[in-house]
Amino acid sequence: MRRGLVIVVILLAAQQQAAAQCRVKTDSNEGKLLAFYTAPIVFSMATAPEEMRPGSIRIGAEGEYIPKPDPAIEQTGACFTQKSENTSLSPVFGRPRITVGGPFGLALEAAYLPPVTIARAKPNLFSFAVSRAHHLAIGPASSGTMLMVRVHGTFGNVKGAITCPRSALQQTSPTSPCYGTNPSRDTFHPDMFGGEIAAGIAPGARRISFYAGVGANRIDPHFQVGFTDGNGGVDMTQVELEKPLTRGSVFGGATAVLRQVLDVGVQVYSVPSDATLFRLNGGIRFR
Repeated sequence: MRRGLVIVVILLAAQQQAAAQCRVKTDSNEGKLLAFYTAPIVFSMATAPEEMRPGSIRIGAEGEYIPKPDPAIEQTGACFTQKSENTSLSPVFGRPRITVGGPFGLALEAAYLPPVTIARAKPNLFSFAVSRAHHLAIGPASSGTMLMVRVHGTFGNVKGAITCPRSALQQTSPTSPCYGTNPSRDTFHPDMFGGEIAAGIAPGARRISFYAGVGANRIDPHFQVGFTDGNGGVDMTQVELEKPLTRGSVFGGATAVLRQVLDVGVQVYSVPSDATLFRLNGGIRFR
C-alpha cells in the first residue's frame, strides 16, 4: 500500500509539472513577446570587420535603447487569463565585452552581464563569439576591404516582475489576476545561437570604417512565472515556444578609430520579424 501511495504521489507531481508548462505558437502574443525581447540581447559584432594582431586585446562596452513592443501583443491569453503584461522592465540594455586576437585572423569575444539590477531588471547573461576576418583584394589597395565570418551564442536569464508588478497587485478578487501583496519573481531565458557574415571598407586613411552584413539566429527563449497569490497558491508556469525559431537579421554601421587606441561606433541591428535596434559601441585597444 505504501508503494502504491508513493506511485500516486509521483504521478500527481508529474501531472502538476506538466500542467505548469505552456507551449505557445509563434503567432501567439506570448510567442511574439518571447521573440521580441530576444532581439535586443543578440551578441552582434561590436566594430567593423578587422584582422586583429595575435595577442591584441580590445576592452569595450555597448549600449542600446530597447523599443517597446506593440501594446496589442502585450495582451496575453494563451497561457493565462487575458491581461496586459509589464514587459518593459528597463528602457536600455548594455554590457561590457572583451575581444582577443588570435592567429590566422581569428578572434575570440566574450561578455558577461552580472546580476546587478538595472531599472527593474536583474540580468545574469553570458555571451561568446568566434570570428575570422580576411582582407579582400577588391578595389584600391588603400580601401581596406574586409570580410568577416562570425558565430555567437548567449545564455543566462533576466529576472523581474513581469506578470504581476507591484502596480498590478490587487486584493479585492481572488479569482482575478495578480491577487496578492508581493510582486511576481519572473525569469526570462533568451537562449540563442547564431551566425553572421559582414563586409567592411575603410577608405582613405582608414580611420573610419563602414560595414554591413546579414545573419541568422536560432532562438529558444522561455519564460518562468514566479508568483505567490494571497491564498498561498504558487504559479510556476513555464511559457516556451513549440519549437526553436530561426530569425534572419540585417545590420550595418560605422567605426572610428582614434590614434589606434580608442574606437567609437554606431550600429543599426534589425530582426525584421521582431525589432530594430540602434547600438552605440566604444572600446580601448591594447596591442
